[in-house]
Amino acid sequence: MLEITNLHVHFGVIHAIKGISLKVSDGEIVTLIGANGAGKTTTLRTISGLKKPTEGTIFFNGQDITNMSAQERVALGISQVPEGRRVFSTMTVLENLELGAYLRKDKDGIAKDLKMVFERFPILEKRKKQAAGTLSGGEQQMLAMGRALMSRPKLLCLDEPSMGLAPLLVQEIFDIIKDINEKGTTVLLVEQNANMALQIAHRAYVMETGRITLSGTGEELLQSDEIKKAYLGG
Repeated sequence: MLEITNLHVHFGVIHAIKGISLKVSDGEIVTLIGANGAGKTTTLRTISGLKKPTEGTIFFNGQDITNMSAQERVALGISQVPEGRRVFSTMTVLENLELGAYLRKDKDGIAKDLKMVFERFPILEKRKKQAAGTLSGGEQQMLAMGRALMSRPKLLCLDEPSMGLAPLLVQEIFDIIKDINEKGTTVLLVEQNANMALQIAHRAYVMETGRITLSGTGEELLQSDEIKKAYLGG
């Protein structure tokens, strides 16, 4: 589904991503773990078209999307939930969700998906007329995920969805990610909470200073002594 080959990304003279290659197959949850500053968010931003690579290619469903705009990528089925949630705080919950479907013209389909989002996140239906900025951190995370689902993505890219959330909510968010995947959406997950991410991931990549240093199944990396020492406090 998604195939990245020899990707390089620069910020001025800083070489942030150094020739990474990775693959996400249809129906998978793939996670990208690593310390702060490893290049995980930059990788996601490059996939969704917010950052231009200096070298390398990105293919999505067999199509070269390396030079496509972010908007074109959303239309193809790539949707991102950014780090820090980034909801439109002065707009209502419902308006935020409707914005997620701004490229769609199928009114019936939009209404159906709105119903699906409210079924998956009942708290959002209760608060649909409320300004998004008045929601708690966990509710805003659910809204950001719901908004992304409104574009009916084939690939959902999640950037640090558990950041700043209470442990009980973290578990709930990860259960929701698993459920979204089981219902047919492929997921690329960037996460500092390596333990939780590896538990739900089919496959995982470890990033360090712009390079991929390790990859394997979620289970393999959970058992790896190297990973336990570096990320799991073992």
